[in-house]
Amino acid sequence: MNAAKLFRRTLPAVALAAAVSLLGMTLAHAAGKKKIALVQINQEALFFTQMDDGAQKAAKAAGVDLAIFNSNNDPNAQNNAIETYIQQKVDAILVAAIDVNGIKPAITEAKKAGIPVVAIDAVVNGDNDVQVGVDNHKVGVDIGTYTGNYIAKSMGGKAQVGVVGALNSYIQNVRLDGFKSGLAATPGAKIGSTVDGQNVQDQAQTAAENLISGNPDMSVVYATGEPALIGLVAAASAQGVTNRVKIVGWDLSAQAIKGIDQGYVLAVVQQDPEGEGKAAVAAALKLIAKQPVEKNISVPVTIVTKANVDKYRSVFK
Repeated sequence: MNAAKLFRRTLPAVALAAAVSLLGMTLAHAAGKKKIALVQINQEALFFTQMDDGAQKAAKAAGVDLAIFNSNNDPNAQNNAIETYIQQKVDAILVAAIDVNGIKPAITEAKKAGIPVVAIDAVVNGDNDVQVGVDNHKVGVDIGTYTGNYIAKSMGGKAQVGVVGALNSYIQNVRLDGFKSGLAATPGAKIGSTVDGQNVQDQAQTAAENLISGNPDMSVVYATGEPALIGLVAAASAQGVTNRVKIVGWDLSAQAIKGIDQGYVLAVVQQDPEGEGKAAVAAALKLIAKQPVEKNISVPVTIVTKANVDKYRSVFK
């Protein structure tokens, strides 16, 4: 296992200074190669590990070094990592931001140092050169509209709707706002309780269990991200409510596909995180070479239902 992978998989955020210093030594040994750093949110969610895989494939194909820093859901760790990478004089920085406002000063410092910055997934309206990802608000509206149409057709037009979110995640709050807007077209669909899974699967499951047990009349639940959706699916099964509670959410998993097969998971927004990682590296390489690149690079999504889930099974075995 190379040092960059060891760093990404084994070191906690509290060892930030020493770990990034070690990584810097690793980068320095690859003299003459371009060096790109990816400041990641966490390594728990499959979404982020798939993004890493895409970035690694693109970097390998281009013959550049890629360092991946695991922030363990800590915005301060992201800021510190960017500052350290600036000191190491990497050629470009990619960041999947936790706090899109709090990250701006660090990005500005990178720009002052002449280091191009590509934001992935979460929208950072700052000094970053390129934004790669999806329109989370629009897709939130789409899944909200889908849910509202289902309620209108299959539930008599009325339903109590719960939410398992990640209130520490700007991007997941955007998805929730979009969902509410889409659902508003169905007046009988009412958003009730929202619980905070904090973007951690075990905490999301506990929060979802409390949501379900505390709201016996709730018939639909929306999950704003992968840990929330996996936790929610587990909670619905543990509570024995898969016969009365329908689930919609973001980011496929083996658990979500099983729920689709069993009929209680209705629809899941599936992004292309590997494609986002590849696109981010490609954009960074163009920026390094002073070539023109689009400011906003959109990666398409699919709403996965029982009708089209088969083509995703092999990915989540």
